Amino acid sequence: MTVLRWILPLFVALWASIGNAQTVRIKDLVEFDGVRANDLVGYGLVVGLNGTGDGLRNAPFTEEIMSNILERLGVNVTGEQFRPKNVAAVLVTAELHAFSRSGSKVDVTVSAIGDAKSLLGGTLIMTPLNAADGQIYAVAQGTVIAGGAEAEGDAARIVKGVPTSGVIPAGARVEREVEFDFTQMTRIRLALREPDFTTANRIERAINQTFGRRAALMTDAGTVALDLGKTGLASPAHAIVRIENIAVQPQQRARVVVDQRSGTIVMGEDVRISRVAVSQGNLTLRIEEAPQAVQPNPFSDGETVVVPRTNADLTEDPGISLAEVPEGTSLSEVVAGLNALGVRPRDMIDILKSIKAAGALHAEFVVR
Repeated sequence: MTVLRWILPLFVALWASIGNAQTVRIKDLVEFDGVRANDLVGYGLVVGLNGTGDGLRNAPFTEEIMSNILERLGVNVTGEQFRPKNVAAVLVTAELHAFSRSGSKVDVTVSAIGDAKSLLGGTLIMTPLNAADGQIYAVAQGTVIAGGAEAEGDAARIVKGVPTSGVIPAGARVEREVEFDFTQMTRIRLALREPDFTTANRIERAINQTFGRRAALMTDAGTVALDLGKTGLASPAHAIVRIENIAVQPQQRARVVVDQRSGTIVMGEDVRISRVAVSQGNLTLRIEEAPQAVQPNPFSDGETVVVPRTNADLTEDPGISLAEVPEGTSLSEVVAGLNALGVRPRDMIDILKSIKAAGALHAEFVVR
């Protein structure tokens, strides 16, 4: 009951904040056609580790890439046997931002793929980063900032965070630009992150009212097409600057999201519930094993025998006999009705599932 006392004020505060934030900028609701990032990936080597690198017998690919790097640097290692513990094979990932130009820098993430224990203090050697077309668009190099720590002794080992993964801020330099002439576009599509016909229609009307003519057209629930010629602006960039800060009121589907692992329940503003009666209780089964040793009398012919002994108990918690949840026309009324049941958040999840199955919860039910 104590846990639920703060749930109602929390939901009411959330509902109030949603009610106050009526409008959202278009740039926070859509993605502009052509304005997108590209994923990059590369395979490289981290050196300078303090004995926490790959065990080369378990990760032969580390030895192979190390040999290739040394060969390119003019060091002949053919036929040589080397087993350093200060290197680790890694995968390097990055995101090439839209309109990135040659010479600009992007952040990279470095992750071990062998049995290295930690990348702390390591340095990534020059690693080409490829896109989906197989072309090299950036080159990464720099000191890895690991996201954890590790300590080990003779009889114990402790690991905090993930020391086998790290980042290099501005660790990759762009070498090739994505060939895309944004200035030649005559139409731009606005793709809604949460497709909804009502929201798309409101975006269309807001843009047309801004330009005073029919420059935007909703094509489906997730797309609004913008005719750049009808905006009367000098370039597509000027058109986006003009429309991305237009405020509209998005329409969202009624949705209840629950996380069974943490017991978190989040409800949208438009959640509604019909009048329903709920009964809930718990059964607890306890089984205890208490074996007893029976010994023969002194100086008698016999042997000690272990006699099994089991205690089983089945109890039922009081729970909810049969409580009525009244019909709610607002989020605060729905929460007040559910909160009046006086159950724990995890039990509330089961109750919401049952209410949804009964057809009394009028919202999309999402379980994570």
